[in-house]
Amino acid sequence: MPAPETAPALLALAALAGYLAGSVPFGVLVARALGLGDLRRIGSGNIGATNVLRTGHRGAALATLLLDAAKGAAAVLAARALLAEDAAQAAGAAAFLGHLFPVWLSFRGGKGVATFLGLLLALAWPVGLGACATWAAVAASFRISSLAALAAAASAPVWALALGRGETAALAAALALLVWIRHRANLARLMAGTEPRIGGRGR
Repeated sequence: MPAPETAPALLALAALAGYLAGSVPFGVLVARALGLGDLRRIGSGNIGATNVLRTGHRGAALATLLLDAAKGAAAVLAARALLAEDAAQAAGAAAFLGHLFPVWLSFRGGKGVATFLGLLLALAWPVGLGACATWAAVAASFRISSLAALAAAASAPVWALALGRGETAALAAALALLVWIRHRANLARLMAGTEPRIGGRGR
C-alpha cells in the first residue's frame, strides 16, 4: 500500500467520486441506446461486455468493455492528479465496488473484470498489461471468458510482486478475491464442464 498522504475527508471524497463513476452501468446504457433491449433480461443478466456480446452486437460489447475499463482508469487518474497515490488506490477500489454494487441498479451489478483491468492499467501499467496478457492468452486458448477472467485476476498480484510493484499487490489481491467470489456460479459450471464459450448464449 502507498504511504498515507491524503487527509481522511479528501480520501473519503475520492472514494465517493470513484464509486459514483464505477456505478455507471455502461452495458445497460449501450444496449438500450442501440435498441438491444434490457441487458438484465438477456443471457446471464449480467451488465458486462461478455453478456452484451450475447446480443450478437460485437461493437456494443467492445464499447462496453472499453467504457467499463475506462471508468476504473479515470477514477484512478483523476484522484492521482488532484490528490495523491493513496487517493488513487482508494478511488480505483471504490470504482470497482461501484461496478459490482451500483446504486442506480439497486446494488446489483457486474463481475468487475474490465473495471479491474482498467484501474490496474492506471495504477501500475506493467501490472495491468501483465493481467491483460494473461486474460488474452487464456481466452485464446480455451475460448471461455470466465476462465480468462479468473486467470487474469489471480495473476494480477503475482505480476505486481514480480514487477516490483509491491504497493499495488495488496489491492490487486483483494480485488481479485472479489472477482473470484463474483464468479462462483461460473466456477461451478467450469468444474461441471458446462460453462459456455465466448460468443455463446449461455450463462
